[in-house]
Amino acid sequence: MEMNIKTTLKGGEFIVKESSWQDIFTPEDFTEEQKMIAQSCHDFIAQEVWPVLDRLDDKEEGLMVKILEKAAELGILGLNIPEQYGGFEKDFVTGMLSTESVGAGNSFAVTVAAHTGIGTLPILYYGNEEQKKKYLPKLASGDWKASYCLTEPGAGSDANSGKTHAKLDTDSKHYLINGQKMWITNAGFADIFIVFAKIDDDKNLSAFIVEKVFGGITLNPEEHKMGIKGSSTRQIFFNDCKVPVENLLSERGHGFKIAVNILNVGRIKLAAAALGGSKVIITHAVEYANQRNQFGHPIGTYGAIQHKLGEQAILAYACETALYRATRNIEDAIAGLAESGMDKTQAVLKGTEQFAVEAAIMKIFGSEALDYIVDEGVQIYGGMGYSAEGPMERAYRDSRINRIFEGTNEINRMLILDMMVKRALKGELDLMGPAQKVAEELMSIPDMGSEDDALFAKEKGYLRNFKKAALMVAGAAVRKLMTQLQNEQEIVMNIADMLIEIYVGESLLLRAEKLANTKGEQESALQLDILRTWLSDSAERLNKSGRDAIYAFAEGDEQRIMLSGLKRFTKTDPFNTKEARRRIANKMLSENKYCF
Repeated sequence: MEMNIKTTLKGGEFIVKESSWQDIFTPEDFTEEQKMIAQSCHDFIAQEVWPVLDRLDDKEEGLMVKILEKAAELGILGLNIPEQYGGFEKDFVTGMLSTESVGAGNSFAVTVAAHTGIGTLPILYYGNEEQKKKYLPKLASGDWKASYCLTEPGAGSDANSGKTHAKLDTDSKHYLINGQKMWITNAGFADIFIVFAKIDDDKNLSAFIVEKVFGGITLNPEEHKMGIKGSSTRQIFFNDCKVPVENLLSERGHGFKIAVNILNVGRIKLAAAALGGSKVIITHAVEYANQRNQFGHPIGTYGAIQHKLGEQAILAYACETALYRATRNIEDAIAGLAESGMDKTQAVLKGTEQFAVEAAIMKIFGSEALDYIVDEGVQIYGGMGYSAEGPMERAYRDSRINRIFEGTNEINRMLILDMMVKRALKGELDLMGPAQKVAEELMSIPDMGSEDDALFAKEKGYLRNFKKAALMVAGAAVRKLMTQLQNEQEIVMNIADMLIEIYVGESLLLRAEKLANTKGEQESALQLDILRTWLSDSAERLNKSGRDAIYAFAEGDEQRIMLSGLKRFTKTDPFNTKEARRRIANKMLSENKYCF
C-alpha cells in the first residue's frame, strides 16, 4: 500500500495516508495565553466547585446558577463567542483547552457544556443577525441560561422520529408548539430552550429559539440520576407554546442538520471534558497510593498498583495526544475555509463536519478511557473508593453518562464506518484503492523488508501494517456484504474499534517523534514507553477485533488467507510492558501527581 505524506489531511484520511510529525499539533505547542486561560479555569473549579460538590449534588437552591454566573464573570461562558456579541472570540484550540480544565468539575462541567455548547452554538452557527444580537450577549454574560430540547420518550438516537410538532397560529405570526421532551439538562433554570419540532407533516425537524416567558411550558420535578446529580435534568411539556415566527432557527426542515452538526462539536468537546476529569482522578489515585500503607510499605510500591497507575497514565496521555491533533486539524480547516471567503461561523461548522470521523473517535475513546480510569481509581482506593467520603465514588457515578451523552458509543461506532464509506462513495476518500492493494498483497510472497535502524522505523512499520489490517477487513466486509453491512452491527463495531486503535496509536507515534526531534530521545524516554506499551497491547486488540469480524463474514480459503494476513499485519516484537508501566507509575509517584 502506498503511503503518501501530505501536509494537511482531510477527515478520515489517516487510514490511507501518513502524517509528518512536523505537521501535527501537540500539547507542547500551547501558547502562554492558552496555558493561562486553562489555569484560570482550573483554579475556578478548584476554588468554586470542588468545595461545594456535596451541596451541588444535594441540589441546594440557586447554588448551581450562582456558580454559573461567577464563571460568566471570568469569561468562561463567552470564550468562543465573537467579540461583537459580547464574547472573547478565542480559537477552537483555546476553547477545547478550557473545556478540558472545566471538565474536572463533575456536574458543574455538564451544566457549562450544555449552556455553552448545545444551548448556545445553534444560535451562533445558525441564527440570523437579529437572533445573534438578541441572544448571544445575554448567553455570554450568563444573564440568560440555555438548554437544548431534542430527546423525547420515543426518540433518542433516532432523533428525527420525534413527535413534538409546531403549526402556524391563526395570526400567522406565531408557531404553536406541542409535545414532550426528556433528559433536558439545565431545564430547571433555563431562560432559553433550543426546541426541535416538526412543522405540520414535515419529514424533518425544524429548530426554534424558545424563551421561557413565552408561556405554555411546564416542567416535571428533577430526575433522580445515578450520577451528575448536581445538574438539573427535567422533562419539559409544551402546550400551545406560542413562539414568534422570527424565532425559527435557520430554515424550515433544517433542524436535524443543526442537531447533527452541533453534535460533531459536542462529541470532541466531551472527550476534552473526560480528559480533564481523567487527569484529576489519576492525581488522586497517585496521592492515595503514596499515603496508604499496607504490609509496611505504601501501596504504590507494589506492582499490581503500579500496573493500574501506568495504564491510567497511558490512556490519559493517549486521549490528550489524539484530542489536540484532531482539534488543530479542525482549527486549520476552519482557517482555510474562512480565508477562502466563507463566513467564520459557517467555517467552524464545515471544519468540524470535515473531521466528524475523528470527533466520533475521540468521543468514544475519551469516555471509555475515563471509565477505566475511575474504575481503577476506586480499586486503588480499596474500601475508601466505595465510600462517599472519598473522591472516587462520585467520579465513578458521574463518569458513566459520558458513554451515552452526545450519541451513545455504539451509535458513534456505527457512524465512524458509515461516514467513511459515504465519503468513499462520493469520491472524497479513496478507501477501496488501498484496500484492493492490501488484498493483492495477501496473495503475494511477504516482503520481509530490510532492517532500518532509524528512530521509530519499527513503530512506523507497525502502524503501516495496522492500517493494512483494518483496510483488509473493512474492504472485504464492504465488498462481500454491500448494503447488508449496516445490519451487521457487530462487524461494523469491530472495524470501528480497529480504526480507533490506529488513530490513537498514530497520534502517539507522531507526538513521540516530535518530542524526540525537539527535546531528544533521553528527555522523552517515558513518552516512548507510553508509545511502545500502547503499540504492543494495541496489536493484540487489533488482532482480536479483526478475527471477530473475519469469523463473522468469511469462510474457507478466504477466511484462511485473511487470518494469515491479519496475523502478519498485527505482529510486533516482544516488549516488556511491565517494566515500562512501572517506570511511568514511578515517575508519577515521585511527583505525587499526573505529570505527563
